[in-house]
Amino acid sequence: MEGGEESHKDYYKVLEVDYDATDEAIRLNYRRLALKWHPDKHKGNSSVTAKFQEINEAYKVLSDPAKRLEYDISGTYEINRYTLREYLTRFKGMILTCNGLGINHCPFWSQQLMMESESTDQ
Repeated sequence: MEGGEESHKDYYKVLEVDYDATDEAIRLNYRRLALKWHPDKHKGNSSVTAKFQEINEAYKVLSDPAKRLEYDISGTYEINRYTLREYLTRFKGMILTCNGLGINHCPFWSQQLMMESESTDQ
C-alpha cells in the first residue's frame, strides 16, 4: 500500500469539526478530545497514545491559519469518502466566488488560486 492511511488523514474528522469550523470551535474540540484521549487516563494503551498524537497533529495544522490554508488547498482528497454536504462545506471556498456570498476567507482563496494558476501557466 503506497503511503498507507497516513497520507489520507482528514484532520477535520480527527478533531470532529465541520470543514468551515471557526478557530474557537477547533480549539474547544481539541481540548475536549485531548482530555478524553490523554494517555495518562488510559495507562499505557498504545492505541490511545496513537489517537492522542493524531489529535495533536491535526490541531497543529488546523490551528495555524497558514498551515490550514495549505492543508485545505493541497490536501489529498478521496471524494467518495465525503457526503455531499461535507464535500460542499469543505470546498465552498473553491467552488463559490466572493461576490458577496459571505465567505470570510475568500480574498485569500482568490489570491492563492490566482497565484497558482499563474505559476502553472509559466
